[in-house]
Amino acid sequence: VQLQASGGGLVQPGGSLRLSCAASGSIISISVMRWYRQAPGKQRELVAVISSGGSTVYPDSVKGRFTISRENAKNTVYLQMSSLKPEDTAVYSCNANIRQLGKLDDTLHWGQGTLVTVSS
Repeated sequence: VQLQASGGGLVQPGGSLRLSCAASGSIISISVMRWYRQAPGKQRELVAVISSGGSTVYPDSVKGRFTISRENAKNTVYLQMSSLKPEDTAVYSCNANIRQLGKLDDTLHWGQGTLVTVSS
């Protein structure tokens, strides 16, 4: 199983960006999917969570500006980011709890990071 994140780049303050993270491989089902970020010199921060049923959770730092969604048919999770601020600059990564073919339990898989830079 692999998770491939994409969509990062340079955006001006106040702008928007959409990240994608697609899972591939011998996947039976995906339960929880998450986005994290890590800014230089800082600890990794959870920025969004979405359950298999579509329930979402956000920290106060991004609530009202970021929206997580998923497309189950494509095993893909998205992070729509708007009203971006310079402090949103970070490497954004995704992970997911995945049930693989032949496995009895879900396992946690990480995608590689994608850099988001918010600067004028």
